[in-house]
Amino acid sequence: MWTGMERTYKYRIYPTPAQAEVLNWNILLCQRLYNSALEERIRAFQAGASVNFISQCRAATMLRKENPEYQNVYSHALQDVLRRIDNAYRAFFRRLKAGEKPGFPRFKSFRRYHSITYDRYGFRLDNGRLNLTKVGDIRVFMHRPIEGTSLTCIIKRDAVGDWWACISSKIPDVPKVLLKSAVGVDVGLKSLYTTSDGEEVKPPKFLRRSEEKVKILQRRVSSKKKGSRNREKSVKDLAKVYRKIERQRDDFLHKQARSLVNRYDLIAFENLNIKGMQGNHHLAKSIGDAGWGKLIQYTTYKAVDAGKSVVLVDPSGTSQICAQCGAVVKKSLSVRFHVCPKCGFSADRDFNAALNIRGRIPAGCGELLKTPVEATPLSSPSGGGKRGP
Repeated sequence: MWTGMERTYKYRIYPTPAQAEVLNWNILLCQRLYNSALEERIRAFQAGASVNFISQCRAATMLRKENPEYQNVYSHALQDVLRRIDNAYRAFFRRLKAGEKPGFPRFKSFRRYHSITYDRYGFRLDNGRLNLTKVGDIRVFMHRPIEGTSLTCIIKRDAVGDWWACISSKIPDVPKVLLKSAVGVDVGLKSLYTTSDGEEVKPPKFLRRSEEKVKILQRRVSSKKKGSRNREKSVKDLAKVYRKIERQRDDFLHKQARSLVNRYDLIAFENLNIKGMQGNHHLAKSIGDAGWGKLIQYTTYKAVDAGKSVVLVDPSGTSQICAQCGAVVKKSLSVRFHVCPKCGFSADRDFNAALNIRGRIPAGCGELLKTPVEATPLSSPSGGGKRGP
């Protein structure tokens, strides 16, 4: 069996008004099928019965035969809807077995359900056109060619109303490079990240910088009558601002990830429970604005594409343990400088954590990683900063 890695290409597409109407109708039918299948699963669970992906696929086949409107939707797209339900329920049972108290997967409104999936036989790219089964040829802006073998095409409608094609392809694995350099990376709010080599990158805070504009637009939305055309226009204006913030953040994080991958062969991050940390309502907005999860995600796939590696290490105590001697030095979040009373090592709190992260890279990653860290600590607030003996 041929193995490889997947890569996704995202292109802007420009359907005609008639094609956009067909796509919206197809998504609406998929959303209805999703909610119906979910309701069937919930009722079966409550009654102690069993409903699985195969049985629901058989029911979907009968649905297409009995309802002419569903015959205009590509059959694989309907199967993908049921696969989404199946994945959601697998996650539900996994949380249930772990002792959590999870709620059932959520029903989707039309605004929350905004994509449809085609398999490799349901789409074709040819001369700047994307041909979709049951839809036709759509103009597409291909800013770069697709490498490898195309697998699926997901058609998405964003909150602004623009359409996108996300085409995944499989390409051969890139041979791993010889490990010559490694780095530990500590993510935070004061600094977006600090490396074990002493580099510190400040967070751009795109959401915070646009917060006043967002609040003004949110007030405009709330003042409009629900269901009115003016409210719809205000919602779209707000969505445009959020989309711009997201694009700014993504562009910045992509560049930072590329910089790390270009300079290091092995990059270590903490295995953080980011979702759990966002449960703190005092920090949730800042954590989301920083984009730690995306930074790790982008760095990981860029590293794989370059034949390099990213590892996630245990995050416990990285800020409390002295990177020089291993002594535990308790400190609150307000204390931003590490001073070890045992060995005298002093450094910025985040730099000390980055050194600990690098030290936790598994030994099996190479002999290189057994060598001591050679770096200059970040300067202290008073201008000093030293390494202990």
